[in-house]
Amino acid sequence: MRVGILVTHIRAEEKLLITAFQARGVEPDIILDRDVNLDLIAGAGQLAPSGVAWGEYGVVLERCVSTSRGMYLQAILNAWGIPTINSYATASVCADKLLTTLALARADVPQTAARVAFEDDSTLAAVEQIGYPAVLKPVTGSWGRLLARVNDRDSAEAIIEHRQTLGSYQHHIFYVQPYVNKPGRDIRAFVVGDETICAIYRTSPHWITNTARGGQASNCPVTPELDALCQRAAAAVGGGVLALDLFEDPERGLILNEINHTMEFRNSSAPTGVDIAARVADYALRQVEVTA
Repeated sequence: MRVGILVTHIRAEEKLLITAFQARGVEPDIILDRDVNLDLIAGAGQLAPSGVAWGEYGVVLERCVSTSRGMYLQAILNAWGIPTINSYATASVCADKLLTTLALARADVPQTAARVAFEDDSTLAAVEQIGYPAVLKPVTGSWGRLLARVNDRDSAEAIIEHRQTLGSYQHHIFYVQPYVNKPGRDIRAFVVGDETICAIYRTSPHWITNTARGGQASNCPVTPELDALCQRAAAAVGGGVLALDLFEDPERGLILNEINHTMEFRNSSAPTGVDIAARVADYALRQVEVTA
């Protein structure tokens, strides 16, 4: 069985994954999403851009920059019986903050409060029910882009109008959360299969703490409490290889904020001392053994 890695281009994470597979005697096929041209009816016997029939892959890691490309390819490959990391079922939930919230609520996982609305007046009402300061987010997106902290009614009205006028249809779905007064940091924890392998604090003087936005990574101990919460949350969205973002709420303790299904990890192995790429490669090869 072969291993494929679906990519838009090869970033630091993909280089680390390739090296990890090679260290295990596996040369993964790199499949560029821009080269994909699929007959949706013909099935897994047709050739991938790598020159290998899709059906020969024991597992395919989806690492596309484009969420929509990655999800469609996961849906197609899963429909053909080809395992992907992550599955389409998991990706479709994690890629949408609203669906993630619903999945966590069904599993009774403690999380940030959230409301949804669609029109100007109802969105403003949702913001004021949450209370100021509130945070407006698009339901899809990463790297902390297009998040808006609104401190009063004037700023809320301005953000709502701008998104209604300039945004795509997804930006007309208003997902509202309270601003959590976290201690200058949040936590990103990495779950691979049934284990929380490591976690980092992301510290920043800015309220958005993503490392892509300048947050500094340092090791966060994986306590039994953190591990248990991460395992519950990962199971709620279908499991796999996931990065979970958590807040240390001053009143409620640890709560879930978001879950990422194609996480970046280049800044996390050094501070934690955990070879994340190696753990992902081991997990992927175990999936090949299970399906072989």
